Amino acid sequence: MGRRVAVERVESQVRERRVAAGLSQQELAERAGLTRQAVSAIEAGRYLPNTAVALRLARALGCPVEELFRLPDVPPRVRADLVGDVSADDRRVQVARVGGRLLARPLAGASGPLTPADGLLVGAAPGGRGAMVDLLVDPEVVERTVVVLGCDPALALLSAHLSRRYPNLRLLWTHAGSLAALRGLARGEAHAAGTHLRDPETGEFNLPFVRRELAGRRLHVVTLTEWQQGLIVARGNPRGIAGPTDLARPDITIVNREPGSGSRAMLDAALRAAGVTPEQVRGYARELPTHLAVAEAVASGAADVGPGIAAAARALGLEFIPLQEERYDLVIPTDYIDAPAVQALLETAVHPAYRAEVEALGGYDSSRAGSIVAELGA
Repeated sequence: MGRRVAVERVESQVRERRVAAGLSQQELAERAGLTRQAVSAIEAGRYLPNTAVALRLARALGCPVEELFRLPDVPPRVRADLVGDVSADDRRVQVARVGGRLLARPLAGASGPLTPADGLLVGAAPGGRGAMVDLLVDPEVVERTVVVLGCDPALALLSAHLSRRYPNLRLLWTHAGSLAALRGLARGEAHAAGTHLRDPETGEFNLPFVRRELAGRRLHVVTLTEWQQGLIVARGNPRGIAGPTDLARPDITIVNREPGSGSRAMLDAALRAAGVTPEQVRGYARELPTHLAVAEAVASGAADVGPGIAAAARALGLEFIPLQEERYDLVIPTDYIDAPAVQALLETAVHPAYRAEVEALGGYDSSRAGSIVAELGA
């Protein structure tokens, strides 16, 4: 039984080296002092030679033993906790360690289905609390990763800049609306969460929501950027939309963002201030998951207008009606603030090269990047 397991775990390269040397099986057998049948069995993987036979084959073929026999490239299999929405067809996952847990998140939806996977799901883990994953990356990679939940499309740029500056570290960005990001952070699914929620009672950004969703947690709240939020309309603004009041017109159709997103909160506040109810707005219930998805809907003519940031409008050559300036903060548990990958993230966020590229997107102001807004629970 042990011999059979060993044969299954070793790959023979004898045939490839023999053919490259221009030898027949019989000729190799004579040089190595073997029978032709033995050479045939070794090449087919039916027989694993002992050390002496392997050395004779290597001498006959003029190469090291390691070039004739090797362990197969079997991916490491690990147990991970599944996070995010999982369907029966989701096998490709991103994998990272957050705190003491190894997390696997399906690569589906807004994060981009063609993003390279870290591993493949192979089945449920014992106890039903997770899954087994065959890693496609070096296991060390998942230990050197910072996971950020948020809706800012510039997080993709931040990931690229971090990898350039720190090739041994990486940032995984998972798209999530502001409230969903905070709740994911509360569940221990990320090292940081991005948010741009304005409290309608106080006008304060983010902190009231952070205190509510992560009550009692020790946290650092750090500004990543400030941006313009408003209405995305078609090039040339053919509908003549001037502001929220026009969204009640019967000839205007919108697309919206999901509840809990900063854009949805901004739109709701603007409609209330204009005396417009959601029932008066055609398309109010049509929800899209990202700033860029809203811009794409407007660009394609599927909608006349939608809430979003200036950079999304500019990316698709659309017009933009600003409604408010917002502060986009990263919320980071204090336990993670000194982790190398988190420190690399913060250093990259204030680096001139990253800030210059972000501001070139349009509608961004990174002058306050890295500013500590609050230390909570200390």
